[in-house]
Amino acid sequence: MTAPGVAERLTSLVGALRAHGMRIGTGETVDAAQAMAALGLADRELLREGLAATLLHGPAQRPVFDPVFDLYFPRGIGAPEGEPAGREDLRDRLAAALAADDRALLGQLAAEAVDGFGGYGNSPEARGWSSYQALEWLRPQTLLARVRESVRARDGASGFTDRLLEDEIRRRIEVFRSLVAVEARRRVAERRDRDELARRAVATTPDRVDFLYAGKLQLAELRRTVQPLARKLATRLAARRRRAARGSIDLRRTLRGSLSTGGVPMKPVLRRRRPFRPELVLLCDVSGSVSGFSDFTMLLVQALHDQFSKVRVFAFVNRIDEVTGLLEHGAADPEGLGARIRAEATLTGWHGSSDYGVALGEFAERYGDAVGPRTTLFVLGDARTNMSDPNLAAVRQVAERARRVYWLNPEPRPQWGTGDSAAPEYAELVEMHECRNARQLGALIARLLPV
Repeated sequence: MTAPGVAERLTSLVGALRAHGMRIGTGETVDAAQAMAALGLADRELLREGLAATLLHGPAQRPVFDPVFDLYFPRGIGAPEGEPAGREDLRDRLAAALAADDRALLGQLAAEAVDGFGGYGNSPEARGWSSYQALEWLRPQTLLARVRESVRARDGASGFTDRLLEDEIRRRIEVFRSLVAVEARRRVAERRDRDELARRAVATTPDRVDFLYAGKLQLAELRRTVQPLARKLATRLAARRRRAARGSIDLRRTLRGSLSTGGVPMKPVLRRRRPFRPELVLLCDVSGSVSGFSDFTMLLVQALHDQFSKVRVFAFVNRIDEVTGLLEHGAADPEGLGARIRAEATLTGWHGSSDYGVALGEFAERYGDAVGPRTTLFVLGDARTNMSDPNLAAVRQVAERARRVYWLNPEPRPQWGTGDSAAPEYAELVEMHECRNARQLGALIARLLPV
């Protein structure tokens, strides 16, 4: 059994992981407690691996689990012993530790770096710690040449070529930088609410990052998840299609057939559906911060194209153009998709801001034949018109032609209708859904796509 204080830390750890979207049930929590009792607390890294094995469902959750674990089961408590080292002395010892790839010593030096150079605040009560400030003072990236020469002099680089050796040293420097970040969070957690820090100071998994606030690296990570997510969604769509093909029970014919068995419906009669492969059309706003959301969704739909008889994709800013062909080429280079569309498609006219009214009107006029009774239309965008006419008549015209129209809006629902947002007006004509991250998008696609 685990001690009460340790059990409380474990449940707090689980609560923080759940706040980051991880599905951890009572069974996994009990398994983690049993693993902790069996492994003990003496070997911190062994405990880390044991809890990861019992709580996590895949390697993608590890980047969130590790920093949260470090907050609830820290390497140490308080400041390191002894007087703070000087900057040059610390850099010399860091260079030696990097050359030897001594992880334990790197952890000790990270603690000294935060204690000596990462502190800020005018009083002990308001004191805080910053990994950025500590690393700016120490500048470990400038030690690469010194470490490289030290490794060469010691063992001839152990067969490393110059390029491989430099890549290895950069990896070690990144390890040290991450240790400094862990140490800074640990020192902050000792003064502030650890639970709140675990929820707010630890980066969440890519599928929960808001499209509108995702950085370049986060969007690149999201693009790498397109194919696995597409395979999962394709499996769900195929299962829905099989169920739909069986049809629902025809109550009248079932009761009529039961007359021969004394009124007992022994053989249910199904109302057969004529299976057909639906058509899909996407209208994508690719302006500004919305472009990351549109790019990811276009790639996802392209990966699902086998599920539909026809897929057509249109992009717009204040002009609209078909980009279906560009999307096929962009599947091989997902990170360059947005740049390729903006370079080769006609998306802007007299200015570079989005104009939904003009773009939707142009779609209805030029590409109206793309929408028919078998078509499901998705509009992707924040519905911010820059104070221009939203052209509701064009939306109404397209909605009357299509089988279904769904609008996926990457903005939080409370922001709809604020400023230049015409979301409430559009939502009166078509079904609008909040779609802020890849997790929401996957759930919506699985539920809304036709079968």
